[in-house]
Amino acid sequence: MTLSSTHSGDRPDRAGPDRARPGRTSTRRLVGRVVGGVAAAALIAVASYGSISSASTGTDLRSSMTIVAPAAAGGGWDTAAREMQQAQKANGLVNNVQVVNMPGAGGTIALGNLSILDGEPNNLLVGGTGLLAATIQYGTDATLDDVTPIAVVVEEYDVIVVPADSPYETLDDLVAAWRADPAAVPWTGGGSFDQLVVTDLALAAGIDPVDTTYISSDGGGEAIQALLNGTAAAAAGGYPDNIDQIESGRLRALGLVAERPVEGIDIPTAASQGYDISLTNWRMLAAPSGLEDEEVTELTDLVLETVGTPEWQEATERYHWAEQVITGDDLDVFLDEEHARIETLYEEMGL
Repeated sequence: MTLSSTHSGDRPDRAGPDRARPGRTSTRRLVGRVVGGVAAAALIAVASYGSISSASTGTDLRSSMTIVAPAAAGGGWDTAAREMQQAQKANGLVNNVQVVNMPGAGGTIALGNLSILDGEPNNLLVGGTGLLAATIQYGTDATLDDVTPIAVVVEEYDVIVVPADSPYETLDDLVAAWRADPAAVPWTGGGSFDQLVVTDLALAAGIDPVDTTYISSDGGGEAIQALLNGTAAAAAGGYPDNIDQIESGRLRALGLVAERPVEGIDIPTAASQGYDISLTNWRMLAAPSGLEDEEVTELTDLVLETVGTPEWQEATERYHWAEQVITGDDLDVFLDEEHARIETLYEEMGL
């Protein structure tokens, strides 16, 4: 896949221990380009690690809890962390709960720090599709095998959009032009997850992702501007990021990336139009490794109680999240399947 910008943005995510990690030359070059940012983020992580350690002493899970957002304030992971904090506070589920931001390297800085808090159950890390993807893309030492996944709680759908004055009236129109000359139909998106969606759509349409021009934008707002100023012809982006532009008539929605129609979203799915893509931007909670079974059960109960509160339900509606709760053995199966799926997409991209 041709990249016409060096920007990379993560929107606000298990590998078996014997599964090989990517070691291709192109991936190593990508890691080299971000190493400066990783080093800077590591300095932030050192300070944040101290905050986690001091805030989460003791083993009474209902006494204190630190929720780690592996990104800066304002993104999807931070929003989920703060809404969870608010729901727990408002309902007295935890006496003292704080959010710590630990940005860097697609969330893997925070993941690495959580992985060394062995046996300390008073910590939860927000993650998701983007975090899982980053461990594959960067070949990180720390993976989801080094922590304790607790639950997937919500998912967010991508939508395929074009400018309102685009000649592409339908998804079939867009795909036909793209298939005829893949490099001549530039795509954009707000982060690495969106690029995975474009890759998945290319494969479903019989297009080689390597031949596609993809303009990586730093966030959903920048991606929308690339569409509106003509830099890109089409985009994949989070439905919450694009809904205002769709409703205002500035963007035309051609397909929702969901397995089935979603109540309240009047956009046909890509699958219903013959393109079998359904990768979602799910959000999950993970705890350190080395926990007792009773602690894992109590953390799972805490998360389930949190997502059942009126405050969390209101946040789900406000941010256009779809409730998707997965725990226990089902979660292990889900994460293994998502790992294999995302790893394949990166291979198809030539990374």
